[in-house]
This record gives sequence, structure tokens and C-alpha cells, in this order.
Amino acid sequence: MDIALAIEALIPAAQYFGSTTENDKECFDNLDWQDSRTKPTWKQLQDAWVTLEPKLVSDAEAKATQRQAILDRLGITAEEAALILS
Repeated sequence: MDIALAIEALIPAAQYFGSTTENDKECFDNLDWQDSRTKPTWKQLQDAWVTLEPKLVSDAEAKATQRQAILDRLGITAEEAALILS
């Protein structure tokens, strides 16, 4: 689970400090919640993630398909595109 994305889904632009890098309950519990809105529970985050994750996967797959279609139209590989953009 991506804690930061789950928080954003539940409480857009929430104000908090701390690391969410580990994406586990301990790092969530250690966040310094600064927002005037109530901090969500771990269970609420988990429930939000169940709904959010399939959409993220679907969006990523759609972007990959679009990216490949563009590369195909241009007649170049992803590596060649990366060289052009670097």
C-alpha cells in the first residue's frame, strides 16, 4: 500500500509530517498529523487502498499502451526516445 496516496484519496491535501517511505502501520502511526480534519485510521487507509490500487494499475496500463502506440508511430524504441529526451 502507498500510504501517501491512500491519505490523499481520503483527505485531499492533508497536512502531516513524517516519512511514509516504509508504507507500513508503524510509519503511519508515527506521522505528525497537522491537519484540522481527523486523521484516518489504518483500517480506513487499507479500505481506500483496495479501491484505489486497481485504478492505479489500470491507469498505468493505459499509459503504457499509449506510450507504446506513440513509439510505434514514431518508429523508435523506448531506449531511443530516452536518448532523445536526455
